[in-house]
Amino acid sequence: MIWRCRDRVFDLSTRTLVMGVVNVTPDSFSDGGRFFAPGAAIAHARQLLAEGADLLDLGAESTRPGAAPVTTAEQIRRLAPVIEALAADPRACLAVDTASAEVADRALELGARVVNDVTALADPGMATVVVRRGAGLVLMHMAGTPATMQRDPHYDDVAREVRGHLATRLEAARAAGVPAGCVVLDPGIGFGKTVQHNFELLARIEEFRSLGRPLLIGVSRKSFLGKTLDLLVNQRLEGGLAAGAVAVFLGARIVRTHDVAATVRAVRIAEALREARRP
Repeated sequence: MIWRCRDRVFDLSTRTLVMGVVNVTPDSFSDGGRFFAPGAAIAHARQLLAEGADLLDLGAESTRPGAAPVTTAEQIRRLAPVIEALAADPRACLAVDTASAEVADRALELGARVVNDVTALADPGMATVVVRRGAGLVLMHMAGTPATMQRDPHYDDVAREVRGHLATRLEAARAAGVPAGCVVLDPGIGFGKTVQHNFELLARIEEFRSLGRPLLIGVSRKSFLGKTLDLLVNQRLEGGLAAGAVAVFLGARIVRTHDVAATVRAVRIAEALREARRP
């Protein structure tokens, strides 16, 4: 349960981390580009740190269903001023949400410590960048691409198949030289899954324990909550807190969220309950 991210080492054996989301994009599903301007993104990031975020996940390319790709040059242009402003803050451990090795390398050069790769090393140069920089790495499961992932996703056994995919990508990372202690795994809630697939994955989180690496869960404001509760994006807080808390109780060690203050409170209670049931 140790996660190494360059000069930061997190012990996740008892404490769950909260990762705050900062979308430096004009087309995010969750905030509609409110933090696209560097100044707005920086101010928002500092607010999330004040609310208790352990990490900040900075993304310059939307991964919502149907999202169009963004060039590496444009991603770097959006990210650079934000990372430069935040990297020196001792409270900040910055993750860059990108599938591009070039973007990841530049972000790490500027001071980021983690690469959050929703494609799990589809870019053949990504592992090399992670190893050379000593970065933390999040490997996520996604069926297809953001443009195609919600076109009738199908699994015979979603938890077994997602777990198998993550095991394969973890082994690929290790074979490329990434230390296992640098890797966290993410089943990709909402990425190529139906509402029922998402609930089944969350209910069966304990089955991922055998992979031997901490699990990150991102449920904040996602559409499966809205479809279940018939609520708009800005009305899904309570649903996300419930799903995240159950995930932590069942073993998740990092929760990715847009709503840091409320999530920190929910996570602290969920992890206390998780620890209380230890034999």
